[in-house]
Amino acid sequence: MITKVSSNTKRLKRHLRIRKNLSGTPDKPRLSVFRSNKQIYAQIIDDVKGVTLVSASTLDKELNVSNGGNVEAAKLVGELVAKRALSLNIQNVVFDRGGYLYHGRVKALADAARAAGLQF
Repeated sequence: MITKVSSNTKRLKRHLRIRKNLSGTPDKPRLSVFRSNKQIYAQIIDDVKGVTLVSASTLDKELNVSNGGNVEAAKLVGELVAKRALSLNIQNVVFDRGGYLYHGRVKALADAARAAGLQF
């Protein structure tokens, strides 16, 4: 019997492969993206200290998103995380797509963050 490897297991393997060479520093932290079926989350992380500096998600009250699993919601989260990062004088980040393909919601979040002022 052939067993199929789940897509989340394959994503986690890709994520480990990416994280092997990607790390956030205090001057250039990591913008990490997590995507579920219903929500999308973004964090800016300093891996040296092991702390989250800024976070945003579709669950934030100020976004008032009814459906968090679409491209429009991802754009709003990208703008919000960039706005919060710029308020803490964080301009340059390293983008960590979390093992997801750079397409759809992940790409929309990244493009919105770039348009709002983050550089990566």
